[in-house]
Amino acid sequence: MSSPHTSLVPDLSGRHVLVTGAASGIGAACVAGFAAAGARVTAVDLDEGGLTHLVEGLPGLVVDTRDADLADLDALADLPGEVDVLVNNAGIQYVSPVHEFPVERFDLIHRLMLQSPFRLIRDNLPHMYAQGWGRIINVSSVHGLRASAFKSAYVSAKHGLEGLSKVVALEGAPHGVTSNCLNPAYVRTPLVEKQIADQASTHGIPEDEVLEQIMLAPVAIKRLVEVDEVAAMALFLCTPAATSITGSSLPVDGGWTAH
Repeated sequence: MSSPHTSLVPDLSGRHVLVTGAASGIGAACVAGFAAAGARVTAVDLDEGGLTHLVEGLPGLVVDTRDADLADLDALADLPGEVDVLVNNAGIQYVSPVHEFPVERFDLIHRLMLQSPFRLIRDNLPHMYAQGWGRIINVSSVHGLRASAFKSAYVSAKHGLEGLSKVVALEGAPHGVTSNCLNPAYVRTPLVEKQIADQASTHGIPEDEVLEQIMLAPVAIKRLVEVDEVAAMALFLCTPAATSITGSSLPVDGGWTAH
């Protein structure tokens, strides 16, 4: 007799998964998880060295790498356009008051974190529609559901991604395609670690107080989220048990949005 939990572990043999922002953090954890589930994974990132290191740590698994600048929208046409699972994860952060926020940085963040996912979704939906199955997994953030000061570009891009994901869910439903957002609080990643100095400067506090006073202040569970927790949620969305989950925003936020 099969285990009652069998359906919670995806068998992705024969599936092609594309993960952006794959060289580290959540993206790298997703690559490892999907490859271990039997999928052929295309890992995309600007960090070529990071991709090489990633693949070296996954011996025996099927992982292709693509060195690409995801903010170069025209270059996205060179990426695979017939994947079964698309994980939009790439992102950067910049902390500054709105009246001082560099316009070019705002535009870059929106190209990378909203326009790029739109184009990748647009390119891959025809294949998903044709086969009657597909999964769009957008790694959003608690900041796709809540705002924080000094993060105008990131917050607005993530809010836009939430709306895009819901539209895709409605359009994709008749074709067997689901679209969801994952919404973690602060995750133990290089992106978060790089924020500490900027957060300290912007808020006028010592760096060693940023974690407690800023990052963990809104959450009930006083710890950073681990990358494997987010990757596990992404994998779950590809199981039969998640067939009816679409158009959703799934917080992994330690109770932040309970306020």
